Amino acid sequence: MSQDNTLTAIIGAGKFIITAELLPQAGADGKSVTDAAGFFKDRVAAVNVADNPHGPILSSLAGAVILQQAGITAVYQMVTRDRNRIALQSDLMGAAALGIQNVLCLSGHHQSLTGSRESASVYDIDSIQWLAAVKQMNEDGLLLDGAKIAGGFSMCAGAVASPDMKPMELNMLRLSKKIAAGARFIQTQAVFDVDTFALWMQEALQSGLALKTAVLAGVMPLESASEAQNLREKYTDLTIPDRVVDRLQAAGDVAAQAREGMAICMETIDKLQSIQGVRGIHILSGGKEHLVPEIIKKAGL
Repeated sequence: MSQDNTLTAIIGAGKFIITAELLPQAGADGKSVTDAAGFFKDRVAAVNVADNPHGPILSSLAGAVILQQAGITAVYQMVTRDRNRIALQSDLMGAAALGIQNVLCLSGHHQSLTGSRESASVYDIDSIQWLAAVKQMNEDGLLLDGAKIAGGFSMCAGAVASPDMKPMELNMLRLSKKIAAGARFIQTQAVFDVDTFALWMQEALQSGLALKTAVLAGVMPLESASEAQNLREKYTDLTIPDRVVDRLQAAGDVAAQAREGMAICMETIDKLQSIQGVRGIHILSGGKEHLVPEIIKKAGL
């Protein structure tokens, strides 16, 4: 079936794409989503709803539906950490029935990096296998067990890339598998080392991979040196250079560090826009959705 929404239209038109991520709170009223909706409306092509990255929060499916009701194109994030293939397919068909047309397929951080370390992980399939399953659902109208999907099915699938991951050959291999499995767009982890990202982008272009999908470079406004330090110590899929941490620390008090973090974010966006092959910017606000309008305005996006 055809995929027709704001995100797919901009991808198809070859225009520069701006997306952002929303981190819902742990709540049963959806207020964190409705409160944040105003920061995104008429500013971005689509908004990802995070899928329990740090532990239980409002479900990404519910958040995506609330965003759609507010007139914002949603990207339903789905991690394979918490669901087997039965639940993944069931939830995605449910999302389609509720009007969701975009999905981001990812494995998710290990549960030991969340507030629910005692939780059992699932990882029945990984993000590449999940992308391939969505492709089969799209192109053949079939579930993994061969059952026919009633009523038709259409979903634009995307994936995540980690430009800092070494070696480059393995990085490109994973990227190629995700694109072959049906990723129409790639959102990268937050970029703090633009030079390293530029090398990754150059390799993706030379291999022809960047021509087969829309690559959106991730950016994140850091609030403090301590936040930067905590992030790079906790997660191995992003790199924050010492020079960034030192620059934040030298800025002064907490307020000054937040301003410096925003300045670094603006400089990063400016540099990323000049790199050949970059099709857009993905704003990872980390729960600081109120900063999105300022980022878009200051960066001239």
